[in-house]
Amino acid sequence: MASVAVSGKSSSDSFQPFEFETTLKVVADSSTLKVVPSKFNFSNEPTAFTSDSLPIVDFSALIAGGGDQRSKALHDLAEACREWGFFILVNHGIPESLMNATFTAIKQFLSLPDSEKKQYEAKSASDPIKCGNFNVANTSNQSFTLWRDYLKLYVHPEFHCPHQPQLLREVVLEYTERTRKLASKLTEAVCNALELDEHYVDEVLKMGSTFQLFAANYYPPCPQPDQAIGIPPHTDHGLFTFLIHNGVAGLQIEHEGKWFNADSPKNSILVNAADQLEILSNGRFKSVKHRAVVNSERERISIVVANGPSGEAVVGPAAALVEKDGRALYGSMKYEEYIESQLTKSRFDGKSLLEQQMIVPDN
Repeated sequence: MASVAVSGKSSSDSFQPFEFETTLKVVADSSTLKVVPSKFNFSNEPTAFTSDSLPIVDFSALIAGGGDQRSKALHDLAEACREWGFFILVNHGIPESLMNATFTAIKQFLSLPDSEKKQYEAKSASDPIKCGNFNVANTSNQSFTLWRDYLKLYVHPEFHCPHQPQLLREVVLEYTERTRKLASKLTEAVCNALELDEHYVDEVLKMGSTFQLFAANYYPPCPQPDQAIGIPPHTDHGLFTFLIHNGVAGLQIEHEGKWFNADSPKNSILVNAADQLEILSNGRFKSVKHRAVVNSERERISIVVANGPSGEAVVGPAAALVEKDGRALYGSMKYEEYIESQLTKSRFDGKSLLEQQMIVPDN
């Protein structure tokens, strides 16, 4: 799937191209910047609770041959997806050197001249390579610009990447291949935990042609962190999303109606269950809202890999789970269309796309 575009639909109403003459990096680097420029204004309360309860999942135990160790890891994974929708993945096998090299390559890209980056200026939300920023609208139709520069790449089933810097293509190719394998194993594991047929994943979700997106987010220091936001509250569209960062925290997750800081130790991966997993599990596992807040002191860089089923897969609640529950709690939708809908019409009357997929029984 080279792009996620449905003919006859335009994303221009919700996506505005990046203007390189006013890059956020240039704005933030100004020594005279004391207040947030009006176009970035988004009043929020960036503080959150700190929790030491975020679940930890040992990947090495998860892929063990069997026995108590694997059973415990499967239980930990299922509980994490059920209770928090997030977990810290350890012993995942991705070398620290590769993670560090990926951050190095992203910094090199961010340092390229604007004339070089301009060729990847986003024309639409479905471009397979895009960088910059864009405006978003809230439920009151008030438009604001995110305090973030980004690079987004569609990396599977077709691989897209800028030609410069040279290191970028090399590390993104290896890092996304490794994380794709992690995502496949995690998806198989949750199916085991749900007592679904071991071949269910490949047959229904067509994981051989999984849609995978790589994103790098740059959040410069902000003079007024309560007047701007990196990314507003949202859920992710896929199965599992992986996040690593440069040591500066900023991701917050919603849990039991409160916001919590979601930090992760060095060399671990912060993983969240996404919309398709909640739908597939018929609501057993949760895709929870999360946001990226900014700070006034240090730049933050996060690297995110979103892993989904094939764009051609029609995702709905697993038939075996529907039979157990007596009814489907969610409608089915082709994943390619789900992404397109989230990109162009992410909110309708204040409801997220996932909320729109929920089936409310007739009284």
